[in-house]
Amino acid sequence: MKNRLRSRCALFGLLCLAPSLAHAAEASPINSGDTAWMLVSTALVLFMMIPGLSLFYAGLVRAKNTLSLFMQCYALTAVMSLVWLACGYSLSFSGDSGIIGNLNLAFLNGVGPDAAPRTDAPTIPVLVHFAYQMMFFLITPGLFIGAFAERMKFSAILLFSVLWSLIVYVPCCYGVWHRLNFFGLTNVIDLAGGIVVHITAGIAALVACIMIGPRRGFPTSPMIPHNLPYAVIGAGMLWVGWFGFNGGSQLAANGNAAMTLVVTHISASAASVVWMSIEWIRNKRPSVLGIATGSIAGLAAITPASGKVGPIGALCIGSISAMVCWMACAKLKPKFKYDDSLDVFGVHGVGGIIGTILVAVCGSKQFPGGLGDYEIAPQLQTQVMAAIYTAILSAVVSVILLKAIDAVIGLRVSDQLEREGLDLSEHGEKAYNEEN
Repeated sequence: MKNRLRSRCALFGLLCLAPSLAHAAEASPINSGDTAWMLVSTALVLFMMIPGLSLFYAGLVRAKNTLSLFMQCYALTAVMSLVWLACGYSLSFSGDSGIIGNLNLAFLNGVGPDAAPRTDAPTIPVLVHFAYQMMFFLITPGLFIGAFAERMKFSAILLFSVLWSLIVYVPCCYGVWHRLNFFGLTNVIDLAGGIVVHITAGIAALVACIMIGPRRGFPTSPMIPHNLPYAVIGAGMLWVGWFGFNGGSQLAANGNAAMTLVVTHISASAASVVWMSIEWIRNKRPSVLGIATGSIAGLAAITPASGKVGPIGALCIGSISAMVCWMACAKLKPKFKYDDSLDVFGVHGVGGIIGTILVAVCGSKQFPGGLGDYEIAPQLQTQVMAAIYTAILSAVVSVILLKAIDAVIGLRVSDQLEREGLDLSEHGEKAYNEEN
């Protein structure tokens, strides 16, 4: 009898609490599904940097410089994360005027697990938004190190990356993704970083490789990648990670994220096939490096457009990016004789520009499968101007910073140290033992 009475009292208590519990659940805007997807996406973008980009770049250089690329990617991951905590996030995602934000969120001041979510990411915690955007901040300088691989001082790389990111990346991120006013341009379309990541890094890569100068022996001496399996494995990791890079940029687990993932994959596939076909026709055989490079071109190009285009648009962007990026790498670089060691400008810079411009066409509802409710002509003008502004900002800042750093600590290792290889000269280690 007592047990029955206790059960009834407990049931009555639960019934009394039910309305308040339901109200509490309704009051919380955080969605567990969205949060889980964004946590996974954050991990996927970090996976792109270490180990994805590390392996891709390390496999493309000569054996004596293998560890230097691993070290640069690893160090940038750690250093840029601390810069993001100290001031990068606050300058990029706080305030509502000017070209950069304020320091209200420096060191995540006032941001705890229960902080109210951002209005542009209303269903995920602010901490998740901070962590996800941090991965973009650290991988952007990771891209341009491939342009001057095998010859730049490690200390100069770190200094340039930090200063460049604060002066170039931060205002681009703030204007395009936070304030939605990029140097007077509104309604700029860039879902996941065609402007903020790929154009900025691609232009910086071009400027840096020209100012630092070519590697010893370029272009007459062969500089064959020492480990193509590394490079292909790294490229595959980048492809997988790009689902978080683009899909996560929808900041929710919904149909838009699903479409973004689909078009990302289609663009990469189309670019891979087109690049492979070009080589097959011209060289009578398709190369493994070619198909891997093609996939990265397609991924870079679809990045800004992945929130607006449908499958047909992705097919077009991927195909066009492969053709134009191949021309940049195989024709433009030899013609002008700049030593972009790992084709950062040719793939990421050119690919980002293509996607930034073509989203105005392929993303409009006037185009088959387009999702954007805008007219092609005015949006095209906006996208072209945004690409030009970004290129000018990155180029001018890169020139100034590189000249200043060269005057203070020097940009390039000596000829002797370059012959020896950066693994030994900069880090005192070797990737492979002599017996190997």
